[in-house]
Amino acid sequence: MRAVVMGGTSGIGLAVADALTSSGIEVTVTGRDAAKLAALDGRVAAAERLDSTDRPAVTDFFKRQGPFGHLVLAFSPGAVGMGPVREVSLGDIESAFGGKLFAYLHAIQQAEVTESITMISAASARAALPGTVAPAAVNGAIERIVPPLAAELAPVRVNAVSPGVVDTPWWSFLPEEQRQEQFATWAGNAPVGRIGTPADVAGAVSYLTGAGLVTGTILPVDGGLTFA
Repeated sequence: MRAVVMGGTSGIGLAVADALTSSGIEVTVTGRDAAKLAALDGRVAAAERLDSTDRPAVTDFFKRQGPFGHLVLAFSPGAVGMGPVREVSLGDIESAFGGKLFAYLHAIQQAEVTESITMISAASARAALPGTVAPAAVNGAIERIVPPLAAELAPVRVNAVSPGVVDTPWWSFLPEEQRQEQFATWAGNAPVGRIGTPADVAGAVSYLTGAGLVTGTILPVDGGLTFA
């Protein structure tokens, strides 16, 4: 069985690639950073440089891949669009949509998937945090398309994993001390008493990859933060 993990060179995507490889799946990883891709030599079946927002390149990539079992969409434009809604430019909000939702949809249109598609969204879709209108809109849209995609693409299963606060490079826009203070605050608010790790999210993706009767589902992996 083969899988493609788009955005698999660091953080959640890399943890997913490792988990699927450990389960015996032949994993192809895509990413934009040549050095990170080179570091994956021997760790996954294949690694290819690809900008997921470059639609012709993505189309060509999937033509060369042919049919494969599982697609995991784990890339993100980062923290673009974060901030008070009256201060964030519409251009940044458009970039947030283009770098995740629209790129996800284009990949789904082009990929010849035979078993499952799993998208990474985020708990911002279900939270009410000031300064997160753009990511909430993007991730909310991703979560809303899961059920109709599952119905339309059946028997291919379509699901999403929705992480909360996870210690990944996504948070690098914050200075280290501020980041650790924020993590400590979130950990104190979470019913499970900690923030997430990439491995936590990868475990959920691995489950959905093998869960033959699960489709059209959004699986929160947020330690209970969205209901705390």
